[in-house]
Amino acid sequence: MIRHLVLFKLDEGVERDDPRVLAGVEAFRALDGKIPEIRFWELGWNLSDRPIAYDFAINSGFDDATALRTYVEHPEHQAGVALWKEFATWVIADYAY
Repeated sequence: MIRHLVLFKLDEGVERDDPRVLAGVEAFRALDGKIPEIRFWELGWNLSDRPIAYDFAINSGFDDATALRTYVEHPEHQAGVALWKEFATWVIADYAY
């Protein structure tokens, strides 16, 4: 299994209730059940107020690297990525578990 973690940092001046952010969250929330390769899917807003904390996280699981690649290349995932590029940066970690 591969764990795929993504941590998002909203750009300076962008708030959680920004309509672009709401659309981005909904785009990723809607992926659960739409992409068969997803084995585990959760996402949510960070609760920590620590200055080093990111704002939003996706924690997901895939059977193998092929499944993860299929997800990454899926048009609905790419549509969500395009939305988030407008207002955030992110880091990713993929690891076997």
